[in-house]
Amino acid sequence: MNVLIKSRALLAASVTTALLAFSSTASAFADDDARRAILELREQIRQITEQNQQARLHLADRIETLQQEVANLRGQIERMRFELDIKDGRGLGLNQDTPQVSNPQEQAAFDKAMNFFRGGQYKEAAESFGTFSSNYPNSQLTADARFYRGSSLYASKSFGPAITELQAMEQSDPDHPRAPDALLIVAAAQIEQNNLSGARDTLRRIVDKYPQSNAAQTAQERLKLLQ
Repeated sequence: MNVLIKSRALLAASVTTALLAFSSTASAFADDDARRAILELREQIRQITEQNQQARLHLADRIETLQQEVANLRGQIERMRFELDIKDGRGLGLNQDTPQVSNPQEQAAFDKAMNFFRGGQYKEAAESFGTFSSNYPNSQLTADARFYRGSSLYASKSFGPAITELQAMEQSDPDHPRAPDALLIVAAAQIEQNNLSGARDTLRRIVDKYPQSNAAQTAQERLKLLQ
């Protein structure tokens, strides 16, 4: 009887030990599965994060490209409008009276350059107006010559020199009737160069400095397009 009791006790102890061992092993397996699941989840999150970053970078590049394309189109529209205004005699002060000078050679030199300009020969016009300014630096027509030289440079797509010439003209002769128009062309040239912040600054300068001019109204309209 005692032997049977002892045997049962040993069997019970063995079963208990086996159950504990199995429980420990199962727990170990469960921990390993959990770790693998966590590692896989982390890898998935990493991959998704990288994909999102790449997508954002691609989208930012695309937006910048589209902005540049829009700026180029606006610049082309400005230049076409510029050329149409010249052909129709509108804008750029073409309908304003240009002072006449007493020196016939001086007047003839200016008129020659203007004929190039009106005829769409912008490179020749820019050269002729430059020669005029060099030969007659104290002329009453110097500011006009600089204005039309800058306009000719713009029309021939020499945007950097056009900006330099027209900004200098406006700064040296801010009260000239063509000064606000000079800044409008500066802004158009800056748009051609994809310098949208510079164009906005130039247009704001027109609005602030020449609020009563026709150019100020045009500047306000173009500012809305550049927002």
